[in-house]
Amino acid sequence: MDSIISFFESINPILGALYATIFTWGLTAFGASFVFLFKTMNRAVLDGMLGFTGGVMVAASFWSLLSPAIEMTPGSGVEKVIPAAIGFGLGAIFLFSLDKILPHIHINFKKTEGIKTPWRRTTLMVLAITLHNIPEGLAVGVLFGGVASGIPEASIAGALTLAIGIGIQNFPEGIAVAMPLRRQGVSRFKSFWYGQLSAIVEPIAAVIGAVAVTFFTPILPYALAFAAGAMIFVVVEEVIPETQQDKYTDIATLGFIGGFIVMMILDVSLG
Repeated sequence: MDSIISFFESINPILGALYATIFTWGLTAFGASFVFLFKTMNRAVLDGMLGFTGGVMVAASFWSLLSPAIEMTPGSGVEKVIPAAIGFGLGAIFLFSLDKILPHIHINFKKTEGIKTPWRRTTLMVLAITLHNIPEGLAVGVLFGGVASGIPEASIAGALTLAIGIGIQNFPEGIAVAMPLRRQGVSRFKSFWYGQLSAIVEPIAAVIGAVAVTFFTPILPYALAFAAGAMIFVVVEEVIPETQQDKYTDIATLGFIGGFIVMMILDVSLG
């Protein structure tokens, strides 16, 4: 880990944000590649992995984003938490707005949201997961942007830890996109292609977030909390409800707890 940190410390943080999110995209592609081995996946396993994804996202939202946002804000009492509260609310509203505007379909292929469109269900499915990945890429980017701006509370180790956590939860997310497509009769290659494509937005969002914070350093606490609010919205509105559609709710809950613990340990020990 030390050698990796040293490498990222030696390059431009914006480039570092790009590299880190290429890694998270790569793990999504790795998960999606499982369609070449299996056509279907046990629902209990899928729900457990989705629960794990939710746990990682919630833990990352606090340990990697909200807590640093509060720590780097001067003042005390209510004054110290206002930027985090505003950013968190704006992040949730942003994803809520996209959720209502961008056409997409849920993993179960039953619930379509957003503006009505004649687009195929596979396209709508990819758009749904792409929507989820925007805040994840943004979160990594704003941390690297904080490093570029010299903010003491932002570190390369912390940004890399967040990228590792997001990458870990992207692996089951890639499976969760590709497998339903394969089950719907889409070819193995197309299922893989759409599965990995859903995360390509992460490097784009990361670079945008890093550049924005670099040029407008005072927005960093707001940006960190914004990413946290967007991620929590995704978990509550999409991930958790999907795990409650079948009889494996306990497995999904335990997966959530496991994901939270893993991300908490990663952040505290490495970040």
